[in-house]
Amino acid sequence: MCEIFCFNSDKPKQVNQCLECFYNHSDEHPHGWGLANMHPEDSIINKEPVKASCSQNLKNILSNPVVGKNVFAHIRLATVGEIISPNCHPFIEADDNNRSWMLIHNGTIFNYPELDKYAEKENGDTDSERILLYIIDKINEFEHAKGAPSTIKERFTILTDIVADLAYGNKLNLMIYDGDLTYIHSNMKDSLYYLNNDDGFLIASKPLDDDENWKPVELNKLFGLIDGNIIFESEEHDNEFIFTEKHEKYIEEFLKTINSDDNNE
Repeated sequence: MCEIFCFNSDKPKQVNQCLECFYNHSDEHPHGWGLANMHPEDSIINKEPVKASCSQNLKNILSNPVVGKNVFAHIRLATVGEIISPNCHPFIEADDNNRSWMLIHNGTIFNYPELDKYAEKENGDTDSERILLYIIDKINEFEHAKGAPSTIKERFTILTDIVADLAYGNKLNLMIYDGDLTYIHSNMKDSLYYLNNDDGFLIASKPLDDDENWKPVELNKLFGLIDGNIIFESEEHDNEFIFTEKHEKYIEEFLKTINSDDNNE
């Protein structure tokens, strides 16, 4: 599957060293990379369907300071969808009140029929992009019924319900940003870690250094972060994901199709 990264802080900080450590894992996640530096007025998003360590574009980006308060990164090991740019994370979409949403996902949706209708609407063909489109539809429904934009607390409550439901039978490690709030969720043991220090929050699929203060993200909860602080924390749901031989076989079969396509080109 994929690996994900987030930096959340109250002040812009340079994160090149963390990103370089993160992208060094790309040999095991060769199907694309993404980087999002989210600013209120001018977010910068780059992604490519190539292995991070082989990307001259990424090398050029990291040769200059990457400075931000809300920085997200992704390296892809495909389990759904072709190896093309529209399938690389992050995914960005606006709701009906012109609020931009960003999502990166580590996991696979094995069964959630309500996402199926988005297959014809998405730009690529991943389950991850469908999650974002589904969330935005739910936000739009709420705001249309309310007749006004949602508050931060209302959005967190909506996503708490969505994520708990989506997590049933599916691996759902998510990082989402709505312009105000960063949402973090994990439902698989030992698959997401955080480090909280004076610089802010670092969150990644694996610890990025030998600092003994890295800790597992608490499972089956949605967390909401602003400026390096946890603002909201949901109740715990029951939908922990346990990776089985059935899931492993599913992924192996998908990867065979990718390798077959590469050999035929």
